[in-house]
This record gives sequence, C-alpha cells and structure tokens, in this order.
Amino acid sequence: MCVFAGGALPLASLLVWGLSGLPAFGDFHGAYALLVDRIVVAQRHATDAVTAVNFDYRALDTLGEEFILFTSVAGLAVLLREQRGERLRAITRGAGEHHFQGASYALRALTLVLVGPVLVVSAYIDAHGAITPGGGFQGGVVGAAALLLVFLGGSYLAMRRLSPHALVEAAEAAGAGGYALVGLGGMVFAAAYFQNFLGLGTPATLISAGTIPLSSLAVGLEVSGAFVLLWAEFLDQALVVRGR
Repeated sequence: MCVFAGGALPLASLLVWGLSGLPAFGDFHGAYALLVDRIVVAQRHATDAVTAVNFDYRALDTLGEEFILFTSVAGLAVLLREQRGERLRAITRGAGEHHFQGASYALRALTLVLVGPVLVVSAYIDAHGAITPGGGFQGGVVGAAALLLVFLGGSYLAMRRLSPHALVEAAEAAGAGGYALVGLGGMVFAAAYFQNFLGLGTPATLISAGTIPLSSLAVGLEVSGAFVLLWAEFLDQALVVRGR
C-alpha cells in the first residue's frame, strides 16, 4: 500500500497540474484546422472536413496508414499460418473441432437479423464520408463487424463459408491497390499524385467531392478485409489450440 501511494500521489499531482493548464472548453487555436474549415466546401465540395483532409489534402499520408494496416495483417496471417502448419501435422481436423461455445436460438436469430442492416450501415458510412462524419476507415470496421455477428451467433462454419480466406485476402488487396490507383489517376489526369481529377459535383450530395468517395470506398474495402482476415486467423488459431 505504501509503495502504491508513493507512486500514485506524485502521478495524481502531475495529472492535476497538467489538466489545470488546458484551454477552456471551446477555446481552439488550430490555424490549419480553421483554414481547412473555411475553404473545404469551396475547394473540394465536401461538407465533412475530416474526410476531405484524409482522402485529399493529405491523401498520401493516408496511403501510408492504409498500408501499415495491410502489411500488419498480412504479416500476422503469415506468422499464424506457419505455426498452424507445424501443429496440424499432429492433429486431425474434423467437424467437431470447428466448434466454439454454442449460442441460444434467440441470440442466433438476433445476429441473423442484424447482419443485413449492419452491412447497409457500413455501405452508407463508406459512401457518405464526404457529406457526413464517417468514411472508409469507420465504415470498413462496421462492415467487418457484420461477419463477426455470424460468429457470435454460434455459426463459425457459416462465417467461414461467407468469408473464405482467398476472397477476404483478395478484397483486402483490391482495396489497398484501388486506393493507390486513385492516386495514380491523379498523376495521369492532373499531373500530381492524388490530385482530385473528377468533377466536384454539388456540395452535400452523394455524387460530389470528386475522387474522395472513391478513395473512401477503396479504404472501406481494405479495412473490412483486413479485420475479417485478422479475426479469422485468430479463430483458426484458437481451433488448433483446442484441437491439441
């Protein structure tokens, strides 16, 4: 107790001192953010400044972030599959091993009902990123959650049938490559990588903001594929451990 108090009291004092120096609520002096807020609708016809920054003003940085996720999940898949390959020689994979804790009929019905609406919400967030808060990163996670609902309903095999590894890997690669190709299109048609080269349309409408919606959809596909692949690899690994 004395040891804990000796470290906790100085830490608490440091936190209080740091928080007491924060600006008041609503007091903001971010010059870059204020500038973007003034010009984003006129320049890009996007009514969500955050998405415009992610997929236009600093789209090259977002490309790096996207490929960090891509390479991390790919590395994890390679690592876990190598370990499973070593262990699978010692066990026999049967139908009984593809089983996790069962779910009640009520839970199965609820997850089945929710899969469709969750996918629709995911597509909506992806497509409306330039209009309302959202975009590919958020929509991609929501889309992956739809398949996770199938597993939570006690249907692991159904989840595997709906998301085979080859298809998920192809979706992840297509999303990552598609986003890079949007940038390449800017270089081909506008002489600058990730330059917005499509018509900007009318602000606050679905067909607006030029290449920003395309970038958002590509990132959404990549993020969905990455998270589904991530969960599938961990679930397969859990099955191997149970099989041992």
